[in-house]
Parts: sequence; C-alpha cells; structure tokens
Amino acid sequence: MAILPITVLGEPVLHTVADQVTEFDADLEKFVADMVETMDAAHGVGLAAPQVGVGKQVFVWRYEGVADYDEEFFPDLELPEDAEKRVGVIINPRLVLSDLRQGELDEDLDAEGCLSIPGIYYPVRRYNDVVLEGQDVTGAPVRLDARGWLARIWQHEFDHLQGVLFTERLEEPYLSQAKAEIEEAGYGRPGLVWDPSTLTEDDFEDD
Repeated sequence: MAILPITVLGEPVLHTVADQVTEFDADLEKFVADMVETMDAAHGVGLAAPQVGVGKQVFVWRYEGVADYDEEFFPDLELPEDAEKRVGVIINPRLVLSDLRQGELDEDLDAEGCLSIPGIYYPVRRYNDVVLEGQDVTGAPVRLDARGWLARIWQHEFDHLQGVLFTERLEEPYLSQAKAEIEEAGYGRPGLVWDPSTLTEDDFEDD
C-alpha cells in the first residue's frame, strides 16, 4: 500500500464530474487500499478518488461510532453492531436523500472541513437521512443507509465525485468568509498538493 498526495482546491480533477468505474480488478483493489491508508494518514473520515488526482467514481470512509453531532441531534440513534470503527468503500455511488437539516446551523457541530481545503471549516446544511447504492470492489451491488454524521460523510464524499466541494454549499455569511480564507491561503490554482505521510501526531494534538 502507499500514501498518496492529496490535491488541493483549484486542481481541475476536483472540479470535474468523475468517470464511472468499468474495470473491477486487482488494480482497483490496490487503489482502494491506498486510499484508505491515505485517509488514515491524514486523519480524515472520508476520501474521494479525485482528491488523490484520479477522476473515478470511488470514495472510502471510516466511521467510528456515534459522533458529537449524533449525540446532540439524534440521541436515540441506534447503530448496527458492525458500525463501530467501520471502514467502507463505494464504487459508482448513487444517493437518495431525505429530511433536510432545518433551523439555524451550529457553527461547531455542523462544521465540515476537507482534506482538499486544508485548515478551513464551516457549517454546512445537509440531509439527515441517506440511502447509498453502488458497487463494492468486486462489482457486486451494495445498498446501505445511514442517519446523522455518517450520512453527512457520504454526502460530502459523493459531492467530490460530482466536482463539488463543501465550500460551494455554504450559506451566508459563511460563503463570503470561506472565499476570503481560501484567497488568503493561496488555494484555487492548479498544481497544489500535500503529502499526508509528512504529518506527525503533533499535527493533531488539538483533535
């Protein structure tokens, strides 16, 4: 396995609809394994293929059980037994969305970040319930459902496969604030990448 460089906002592959996967082979299995290793090295909860420079309909995720978001907004959420520390992958995904988050957004609990926009976090309005359909690495059909934080992860990663980053879904005043931060950071131009293998635990001491 290998840790892959992560592309940054402005790289064309991040702003283009990804292609369908048609070959389910050993190369795909290795690529998915590399994506999981890269996600974990970056301390991410999800990673889409365009984020490592590959315009294919693939994303992976890691879900470690009930998040603070779930405890606040879905206190009665029941998780399947295999939900704890679950790593998942979906190929050629489709989403069915329902129950859009209503009311004022919480600046902490509704906040999202993105490995392709390092250091920028803002609240995003998402749907509470998701049905995720697609294929696994062998090409077999997959159908999963989620509520709460895991549903948000899937929506965020699915957006990447449509060429959409979370900052494009921001409401005001967060949209204007994010644009200013992005400009200040120097993002938004082709050729920017970063290497998760260079990170140390000290980089995450405030997690």
